Amino acid sequence: MSKNPILLGLNIDHCATLRQARYREYARDCGQMVEPDPVALALSAEKAGVDGITVHLREDHRHIQDSDVWRLRDCIQTRLNFEMACTDAMLQIALELKPETACLVPEGRQEVTTEGGLDAAGQRQRVGKIVENLNANGIATSLFIDPEPEQIKAAAEMNSPLIELHTGTFANAYYDLEQRNIELEKLRQGIELAHELGITVNAGHGINYINISEIRQLPWLHELNIGHSILSRAMFNGIEEAVREMKLRMNLALA
Repeated sequence: MSKNPILLGLNIDHCATLRQARYREYARDCGQMVEPDPVALALSAEKAGVDGITVHLREDHRHIQDSDVWRLRDCIQTRLNFEMACTDAMLQIALELKPETACLVPEGRQEVTTEGGLDAAGQRQRVGKIVENLNANGIATSLFIDPEPEQIKAAAEMNSPLIELHTGTFANAYYDLEQRNIELEKLRQGIELAHELGITVNAGHGINYINISEIRQLPWLHELNIGHSILSRAMFNGIEEAVREMKLRMNLALA
């Protein structure tokens, strides 16, 4: 089991969700009266020690806008993790943007946030083509998948250096002790398999200040991508304190 600290990637999508609730039709994405600015949030989070910034540029542009992504690329000093649908249009943006990592995710127009993992095993040709293109251009590819053996093995066969395991099912079952333990064991077994296959394992979705006590005990975790819970805490305590507290809870044994 790795003794290295677990890294924290902050997903800032819902900062943009709040902005778009009022300024969707406005001509600007930042400045003048437009607020909040997700890029300013990212910079404040970096000061608190966040290890990377995650954004999901959706095809319908419901929250993050193209201008946000390019401003982030120019301004942040940590790593940019670009979440994207498996489309040629998003691939072209990623190749021009050159983020450090690109995470391939499923995308549904009706969902508020990504629900469930990508079916990499069932879309090997399409997903594999994008993984190959990203890797060839120096962008480390990650697949957002459920902790299922066939999905993890498919990621390995596609030469995806990273995966992000979907922790949402565990999070949703948290207050059902029996089901929670079942889902936690699925995550543990998935991580062990990925580690055996030489894949670096990240995780995300639904992780908060309570369930992190169990997530942090999973082996071989490299990074957690967390958004909603940290932004919710930031409304009361500020983004810098929210980031610092989560990082402490993630790595309590190393504090």
